[in-house]
Amino acid sequence: MPKVSLDMPDQLKADLEAHVGDHGKFVSLADAIRTACRKMLDHLDDVDARHGRIGGER
Repeated sequence: MPKVSLDMPDQLKADLEAHVGDHGKFVSLADAIRTACRKMLDHLDDVDARHGRIGGER
């Protein structure tokens, strides 16, 4: 799996980390970021489909 490096504001990182760990939804910060990216891409696919900009391929 490729590794990605990015700059992120401290507040955004802290907000994500609040959902990570034993009492959070995600097992790691990387898991939270991957899940957020997948959800965002699904949402963008839905928007594109509504506007006729997607032909079913991903």
